[in-house]
Amino acid sequence: MYGLIIGLMMLITFGIYEFQKCKISRKKIPMIIHVNGTRGKSSVTRLIAAGLRAGGKKTIAKTTGSAPALIYEDGSEIPIIRHHGANIKEQIKIIKFAAKRKIDILVLECMAVTPEYQWVTEHEIVQSNIGIITNSRLDHLDVMGPGLRNVTRSLCNTIPKHGVLFTAEKKVFSIIQKEAKKIHCEIIQSDDSEISNEDIHGFSYIEHKDNVALSIKVCEHFGIDKKTAIEGMYNAQPDIGAMEIYKHKIKNKELHFVHAFAANDPESTEFVINSVKSLYPHTHAVAIVLSTRADRLFRSKQLVRMLKDVDHDHLYLIGEQTNTIYSYAMSNNLDKKIITDCGWVTGDELTNYVVKLPAKEILILGIGNIGGNGGIIVNYYKERNKNV
Repeated sequence: MYGLIIGLMMLITFGIYEFQKCKISRKKIPMIIHVNGTRGKSSVTRLIAAGLRAGGKKTIAKTTGSAPALIYEDGSEIPIIRHHGANIKEQIKIIKFAAKRKIDILVLECMAVTPEYQWVTEHEIVQSNIGIITNSRLDHLDVMGPGLRNVTRSLCNTIPKHGVLFTAEKKVFSIIQKEAKKIHCEIIQSDDSEISNEDIHGFSYIEHKDNVALSIKVCEHFGIDKKTAIEGMYNAQPDIGAMEIYKHKIKNKELHFVHAFAANDPESTEFVINSVKSLYPHTHAVAIVLSTRADRLFRSKQLVRMLKDVDHDHLYLIGEQTNTIYSYAMSNNLDKKIITDCGWVTGDELTNYVVKLPAKEILILGIGNIGGNGGIIVNYYKERNKNV
């Protein structure tokens, strides 16, 4: 018992020591940008950092998305290896590392999900000068819900006190504005109408106008003009979860596979589907591939309900819980004739299903979950895209 008490006291003392060291390191970094939101955090973190680098700012960034990474001042990056899962203490290590390199700006993607951890991360560890809330969507409802207002207030826990907040959010902007006012934080809203189709065509992958407009607005805050910032963004490496389109020709048919698994809440997914369809109006059929996971049943059911209002020619269910989701689709009155329960499939097996559609050019949109079967399908089409 005595030994246990001694060990606990040593642990507490070590924690206090590390926390104090973090505060010292934080004071050595002139500016920290803390990026939060439901969707687009990793992309916006990368875009902001790229625009700042292009404008001559010595910038380090750290993402926490599909594949966490540390991005150096020259744009090169290394993956962050986690041996014991994600932990907000990781931000302390990044702050200490960045402080030693005498940088101008550190861009950190928020890695906390629960409201309490989001507050602690911002107000006790990061203490950012500039906050970002990309948007607020119905996701992580188990810890931030039950509704959109709750999710939004949870995200507002990372608003910097006496700082500046940038957001692309429109629907619940008034809630964010009210929360920012409470802690004397200036709020600036970006406008995606300032980004043209030509601006978007400069990217090697599909980027959202909202993300670009928000990132450029932040760069302009630092005196970097749009042209300089967006040129830097074009040259930046995209996040592994960025939406890409892969082409594959088979049996006299041309397939366009859209990796849209990162947009896994209903509102974002619907927006992605409609956006891609507008970019590819010449395709003759639209196939939706919903990747299911045993631990993400609620998400799959949300997406099934969303698909009732989205025009598509066929829905293919793949992954771990296809039987359950097929039954759920039937109970929600989706057309049985345009749904195929594929189960766990290889890329070849899925393609054999899709090419049965009576169309020469098919747009395939992968949604739901990148983990499990979704990742296998992405890799399949990515590999075949090299030969087109």
